[in-house]
Amino acid sequence: MYHAVSFIGTAGVAAVAVLSLLPDANAFAPNARPAFSSRPTTAVPLYSELERVKSAGGGTGVAFPVGDFHLFDPEAEGKLQGTGSLSQRIQAGADFVLPPTFLDGAYLADGGGINGAAGEESSPPEGAVAMDAQHWLEHLDDNLPVNFAKPNAPAMATLLARQRIITPDAPGDIQHIILRLPEGMHYVEGQSLSVIPPGTDPANGRPQKPRLYSIASTRYGDALDGNTVSLCVRRAEYYDPNSGVADPTKKGVCSNFLCDAAPGTAMSVAGPVGKTMLLPKDPNADVIMIATGTGIAPFRAFLHRLFMENTVARHMFGGTAWLVLGVPTSGGLLYKEEIDAMMQNAGPGQLKVDYAISREMTNPFDGGKLYVQHVMQQNAQELFQRLDNGASCYFCGLKGMMPPILDTLEQVAVAQGLDWNAKLKEWKSNHQWHVEVY
Repeated sequence: MYHAVSFIGTAGVAAVAVLSLLPDANAFAPNARPAFSSRPTTAVPLYSELERVKSAGGGTGVAFPVGDFHLFDPEAEGKLQGTGSLSQRIQAGADFVLPPTFLDGAYLADGGGINGAAGEESSPPEGAVAMDAQHWLEHLDDNLPVNFAKPNAPAMATLLARQRIITPDAPGDIQHIILRLPEGMHYVEGQSLSVIPPGTDPANGRPQKPRLYSIASTRYGDALDGNTVSLCVRRAEYYDPNSGVADPTKKGVCSNFLCDAAPGTAMSVAGPVGKTMLLPKDPNADVIMIATGTGIAPFRAFLHRLFMENTVARHMFGGTAWLVLGVPTSGGLLYKEEIDAMMQNAGPGQLKVDYAISREMTNPFDGGKLYVQHVMQQNAQELFQRLDNGASCYFCGLKGMMPPILDTLEQVAVAQGLDWNAKLKEWKSNHQWHVEVY
């Protein structure tokens, strides 16, 4: 199996050492020596590219042509710590021991030393802290999971739990919903999942259409086992403007199904889908997130990955994450306790949070209600500067949020003597502008 250990230095730089391959590829693995720590390391499934080794007979006793490196070049692909000793590993099998000359500068948790002789215990660099890292789903960044299941051939998920996450006096009903996914169904932060409610559409007698929801958890899920997904769902209800009474014939079919489902309920799901809302590949890029209501879902996933989970991605993050969340009342602030904890975890200046509570706050421009566009207008200079320096900006929520935001930013651009259309085109072409509205 893969094991990964990260050494986290004061600058937040992590080095991950891949120590051994899956049992099926034991012929390529060095003998284990006593580790410098008795802590268990994290088991990680085999990366997809290593399936080529397994399918070609790796570790099965099948004879390999010696020295032709036709499977892969360890120097180029780095699976063997760059030793270039593939033929020796194949011949020696499980008895192979990595020569001490190849250990210089390597951070290995199987002993062997750092810049030292074999048999010496490894230790992290001075001032660094060694810790186990979640690592078994990091390969999804290189092989983006898309359409494990399609709407015409859905997979079955099971509802594990659901919880209302706004106060009783807040308008509406918003719930956090956790589903158990079938084995092998994975996703990454920023993707979406379709839920297909049971029954038929009374208008045409056909099966209900899938409803798409932004995923509110990281790839490891809230259970941190890589087999769950979380959604943030607002119950869709229609109230008669005259009587003020809810009309059940116009309620949202899927949202009400999810918000009423009992634990253990099985349901059809499809996906995951989505490539436009992914986190930037540059770990030093700023991440700006503008959300209204349940549009916070993908940003909860972002923030958990950057500030809560023990992953190399978290420790490598060197930018600033900036969340602007708009809700009607303070009782409707979604995941505030989690965000408060993230503020404690974040380094100085790494997490900035602004709330626009429309019914309780006024904007400084005309004294009216405060919305997310007003927060952006108040911080326009910083916003434009961060974008010009390579930040990625994400928008998620009701589609009605975008026109006033675009109008406000255009006014700001004109006031600064900028060509707004050209500037927006520049950010889009640089993949810095990401919009997901519904």
